[in-house]
This record gives sequence, structure tokens and C-alpha cells, in this order.
Amino acid sequence: MKKVIQSILLYIMSAVGVSLTLKADVGVSSFNAMNLSISECTSIKVGTITFIANLIFLIGYICLCEKKDFKKFTLMFISILFFGIVINFFLYTIFGSIHIEYYLVRMGLFIFGTILAGGSIGIIPFPIEGLCLRIAEITKPTFSQYRYCVDFFSIILSITISLLYILPINIREGTIISFFLLSGIISYTRLKFENYQLKPKAQ
Repeated sequence: MKKVIQSILLYIMSAVGVSLTLKADVGVSSFNAMNLSISECTSIKVGTITFIANLIFLIGYICLCEKKDFKKFTLMFISILFFGIVINFFLYTIFGSIHIEYYLVRMGLFIFGTILAGGSIGIIPFPIEGLCLRIAEITKPTFSQYRYCVDFFSIILSITISLLYILPINIREGTIISFFLLSGIISYTRLKFENYQLKPKAQ
């Protein structure tokens, strides 16, 4: 029960981080840029698109797992559903009426949101990271390389959608920063968390 509560809190933290990067309006992370572009051309809320995208990665992750832990899969499904709902709540309800004029403040907000989201993702199992980690376990390239590939694909798809539907380009300076920062934060946090778990418990 304690782990479930901790996971929920970390998912909330990550959702708030994502909402902050979207609200900063300096460009968003690669994956969120794709979700935002799809949201703009379909009029479906960003959090809902984020849930659908995560669900696709979850299905891929389930297919590649040798041991089918359906309790874990169910928890991940509930978590990504909750994650999308929280993003919608913070972005459209809590932050909806807030307008930030100063660029440096928005950039600081974006970096803080990226660190918050990346640090959370490094601890809790997200389908994207789970799938990248699973593929890395059965192939030669590393987790970070696969995660960067996801980011690159997301950027290409976001730009393509924006050009096809004549929408604002969501790939900006924030995206470039996130492209190098987010995966590094996730990998660093994951490594620290794994080392912490391996430490002998004090008697």
C-alpha cells in the first residue's frame, strides 16, 4: 500500500512537471510536442492524448515482456490514465487563467518542470521508459539511445502535423533543451534509485 501511495504521488509530481512545461510556452519536450500537435489538430485535450500515446507504448511493453505480470500492467494502466487526468486538471483548470509575460521566468518554469517530470519518471515505471528498457535488455543499444530515438521520432511527427494542418510549431528552444536534458535526468535518477535499492538496509 505504501508503494502504491508513493507511485501515485510521483505520478502527480510528474504530471505537474509536464503541465508546467506546457504552460511555460517556450516549446515543450519532444514527446509532449507530439501530443500537443495531435491535440491541436483534433481538439482533444493534451492529457487525453498523452494517455492514448502511453497506452500504445504499454501495449508494446506487454508484448515484449516474457513474464506477464498482469497486476503490474493493470497498475501501470491505471497510473497513466490518472496521469492524463491530472495533466488536464492542472493545465486547463489550475494554470488555465495564469499568464506569464517574462521570458526568463517562463524558461525557468520550463527547466523546473522538466527536472520535476524527469526525476519522477526515473523512479516510477512509465510505459515509454519500460519499453525502451526492455528493448535495451534484448538488444545492443542502450536505454538512453532508444529513449533519444523516441524523442527524435516525436519531433519529426510534431513538425509534420503542424505543417500539414497549418498549426503553430511546438518545436522551439525548450524542445532542444529537453531533448538533451530529459533523458539524462531520467537515466541519472534511475541509476541513483537503483543504487539506493541495492544498499544494505540498516539493522
